[in-house]
Parts: sequence; C-alpha cells; structure tokens
Amino acid sequence: MRFIPAIIIAVAIILAPILWFTIPMILGTNDVGRGPAIDSQARIEIEVLNQQVEDIRLRLEDIREGMSALGQEVRNRPAFQRQMPTTGLGGQVPQNDGAEVFERNGTNDIIDAYAQVVVIGDRRNVNKGLKTAGPTYLAQKLGRPREVLSDKCEAMTNPRLKPKLKTQRVGPIRVTMLQPALDSLARVFENVRVTDPDLYARINTAGALCVRRIRGTRDRISTHSFGLAVDLNIDGKLDTLGDGKTQLGLTILADFFRTEGWVWGASWRREDSMHFEISRKQLDQWLAEGKL
Repeated sequence: MRFIPAIIIAVAIILAPILWFTIPMILGTNDVGRGPAIDSQARIEIEVLNQQVEDIRLRLEDIREGMSALGQEVRNRPAFQRQMPTTGLGGQVPQNDGAEVFERNGTNDIIDAYAQVVVIGDRRNVNKGLKTAGPTYLAQKLGRPREVLSDKCEAMTNPRLKPKLKTQRVGPIRVTMLQPALDSLARVFENVRVTDPDLYARINTAGALCVRRIRGTRDRISTHSFGLAVDLNIDGKLDTLGDGKTQLGLTILADFFRTEGWVWGASWRREDSMHFEISRKQLDQWLAEGKL
C-alpha cells in the first residue's frame, strides 16, 4: 500500500505533457488526428504523441517490474529491517516527455523527422483486421509463379500472371508488379503526394518482384514472387529487420496503404516494416472483378 502514492506521482508526471496535447483534440478544438488528409506538421505532432504514449507504456512496465523486485527484496529481509525506501521508485522519476526521439535541427525539423527511427506503437494491431493472403492461398488462387524456386530472384513463368506483370514508374519509384497492384500503388502515392508532398519526395524502394522461396524454407513462396508486395524506405536507408522500430515516414505511409487494402509487415512476429503487401480481402476483390 505504501507504494501507491509514489506510483500515482510517477504516472501524473509522465502523463502531464500528453494530457496537455490530447485534451484539445478530445474537446474538438484541434483538427489533428482526423484522418490521413492533414499537413506534414500535424502528422509529425501526432507521431510525437504516439511516441510519448508508447514511452509511457514502457516506463510503467519498468515501474511495475521495479516495484515487484523491490517488494520481493523487502520480503526477503529480516523483519526488523523491513522499512520501505523513501522514494518508492528506487530513484527519481525520469522527466523526459518522450519527444527526444525527434532530433531538432532548425528549419528542416519537419523534413528531417521522416527518416528518424521510432518505436512502432501497438505494432501488433497496426493493420486493423486486414490479413495477409499467405503463400498457400496465393498459390491456390493464382498458381505457382514458377515451378521450381530457389533462394535467388528468377523470372516468372506462370502463364496466367506473366502477361499482367508490368515494369513502370509509379509515383516516386520504378517497380515491377502485377498490374492491379501497380494501379493500387499509384493511388496510394497520389494520395501521399497531395497530402504530404515532403514525405512523397523522400520515398524510396528496396524492390518489389522477386520470384523465389522465402529464405530459410524449402519451398515456401514469398509474396514478392507474385508481384504483390513492395519494400519501401525513406531516403534509401534500409530498416533493421526485427527490432520493433521503423522510420517515422513509414508509420505515416502505413495509414495510406491500409486504406487501400495493403498489409504492413510491422505487425509480424519478426517485424519487417519496409514490407507492404496486398491483403487477402483486396486479393479476393480483384479476383471477383476479374483483374487477376
């Protein structure tokens, strides 16, 4: 029970900056957060808030773990030594509000922020119900992209898909994909260009079509093999696979892709936030419309 006041004080200190920004939004006095069509500064402010919330969650976990360890230490002491420490937290509460994830460099703060690496908040739920088609379902519906697969990128031989495979410039990048995916990608990028031209100008790609098996498997087909996935980054800087972090610009792009029916690889057990692929729902729609 004696821990409770210390915990309340710690949470109050951490939550203060968040409430300062979020209360106006809740009361409707601020337009920030009302969908993808907002300006660059507003998007970055939203991500600052997201980072602060994620930072709070991580700190509260640290507090709970610290309190649990402290309680165990007290229980292990002889009865005559059982006195609670005065701080209740094993030290001072950090005063950082979470905004340190964005480096401030002067007049280019907004532009420079896109390439900065941030924690992916609540990453397991970023796709909001959209699911991948998966290699088995893709092969069932479309056929194998080629009969024999290796670890290297090879040509597509599937007679049904090959005529629909096109190489063209889509927005800021040039890729090879199936035509419906290219059309969808073009809509995504046009929405980004209109809404956030600063971000649009910095989008780069690490590739799309690559007909191969998933590395480390015997014959599991990569979604890239069907021309239905693309890897993106900001300024050509590749994301570190599986670290739970990504570039700020990719978190913003994910909103546009989700609206168009694409799944973001940030939610996977082994996070791959450069990766965007068509969802099963979108694939089924294209099949029903006769586009594939």
